[in-house]
Amino acid sequence: MTNRRATPAPARRVAGLFAGLALSVALLAGCSSEGAETNCGLDACTITFDRGVAASASILGVEAKLVSAQGDQVTVEVAGEQLTLTVGQQATEVAGLQVSLDSVTDEQIVLRVARNGNG
Repeated sequence: MTNRRATPAPARRVAGLFAGLALSVALLAGCSSEGAETNCGLDACTITFDRGVAASASILGVEAKLVSAQGDQVTVEVAGEQLTLTVGQQATEVAGLQVSLDSVTDEQIVLRVARNGNG
């Protein structure tokens, strides 16, 4: 007869919880950026572009780039399509995503990209 020490049930649960959290972080970390910060959930991302630099982000399986900004009007390229947006404008659909401009300041531009809930 062999004596084996079993891992206590609470320790297994904690290990399982950490493994699940690590997987969730890995899924949400499927974004990258240059000259921008991203804050992503499962179905939407907010991208904060730094003004005056070549800024881009890879989110929700597409590339988003800041093309230009003039006053409150911003041109971005999302999934290869150029969009000109203003703050408060209804979201524009591109590649199954809803793209809207949240805010524009002298330093930053905040863009919201969300999966289209209708498809």
